[in-house]
Amino acid sequence: MDTAMKYWISALCFLFIGTNSWAQREVIDKVVATVGGELVLLSEVEEQRALMASQQSNLPDDIRCDIMDQIMANKLLLNQSKLDSIMVSDEEVEVQLDARIERILGFMNNDVNQFEEYYGQSINEVKAQFREDLKNQLLVERMRGNIMASVTVTPSEVKTFFNSIPKDSLPYFNSEVEIGEIVYKPKVNKEERERAVNLLEELRERIVEGGESFAELAGKYSDDGSARAGGDLGWAKRGRYVPEFEAAAFRLEKDEISPVIESEFGFHIIQMLERRGNSIRVRHILIKPDITDADLELARNRLDSVRHLVMDDSISFSLAVKRFGNEDQQSYNNDGRMVNPATGNTFFEIGDLDPDIYFTVDTMDVGEISAPFMFRDPTGERYFRVVQLQSRSSPHKADLRKDYSKIQMAAIEAKKSEFISDWVGDKVGSTYIDIDPIFNGCPVLRKWTVDKTARP
Repeated sequence: MDTAMKYWISALCFLFIGTNSWAQREVIDKVVATVGGELVLLSEVEEQRALMASQQSNLPDDIRCDIMDQIMANKLLLNQSKLDSIMVSDEEVEVQLDARIERILGFMNNDVNQFEEYYGQSINEVKAQFREDLKNQLLVERMRGNIMASVTVTPSEVKTFFNSIPKDSLPYFNSEVEIGEIVYKPKVNKEERERAVNLLEELRERIVEGGESFAELAGKYSDDGSARAGGDLGWAKRGRYVPEFEAAAFRLEKDEISPVIESEFGFHIIQMLERRGNSIRVRHILIKPDITDADLELARNRLDSVRHLVMDDSISFSLAVKRFGNEDQQSYNNDGRMVNPATGNTFFEIGDLDPDIYFTVDTMDVGEISAPFMFRDPTGERYFRVVQLQSRSSPHKADLRKDYSKIQMAAIEAKKSEFISDWVGDKVGSTYIDIDPIFNGCPVLRKWTVDKTARP
């Protein structure tokens, strides 16, 4: 299992706790805290500790105290979200569940057997087990967002925050780079397009004229994850699907099957299952035309030509992104500049880059543009990209002028932490709190046991 896959599985394990090792644990469960109307179970504490232990060794002796503190804060947020009637729709939960599962399956090459072996459950069982957990998680996130929506910092607060850090404690920043990219998607040739369309037309005829089962044919032929459910995409409101697919789907009557339609994902036939007002439930069969070796070589050559236009100053890098880049890439609307998902800014430490980009830019000079190279997105689709090294900083101690955006983010996080801590302290006084005596030795939990009789 490669590093990227391990990262995403670890990141999602808290939601999908179903590995064999954890499934076999023998923890005698009990309620260890009550926060308003929410309960904290011992198993929740142990599961988080087990996840942390799998990612790092030598955990502090009092780690359970810190975990308990964090869980109780989330339970308080959940309790308040219900009191404030914050809503999370069932549709939103399903979309999030599907997205998480599809992301994991993408790293498993869409191998359902590998998924079920890893989690010890079927996909539907995993979804059923964690549907309520995910809904609560979304409620907590929404409540936290509402509380901290107004938290900002002024330039003077950023300066004050920076000056409050002792000079001998200032962080040391490693060398960082900014990377621009032009991403190009290979085009399907005419023969492969015709093959996909002809196959779908044949399948449609077998369903409409021959009476064969749409669901069975979807399970056999569809080139996406919905094949496991007979092509069923579940309930969706307008805006959920790409425009071409949505326009065709909403025109259908119950049980009607669309003609072959094309979207950015490939070619489809769609069947209307149910309609409720502005929501529909459809199923489809998706056929993705194959990209041939000749198509890949054409794409590589096309992008190399674009690269030479930029190198010869015939066109700017930014304009090349707009004319030739793939609009679905995040960098497309940022003049090609890649954004670090961990920080939200455009700076990357070299070690944080994907290996193919790391080895490409490691020996490049600022302003240089790489030769085209192929990569795959999480769904396995093949693209080509060229990257430009746009800046490189030297290792240095934190500096307010050079590192303002990082220091600003740190200041905001510090202010948010203080803000949420004050909010928790305020709510504890008006919320029923009970903690099991097994946590009496946790100093960090003392704030949860304030003497309410002393309050006015």
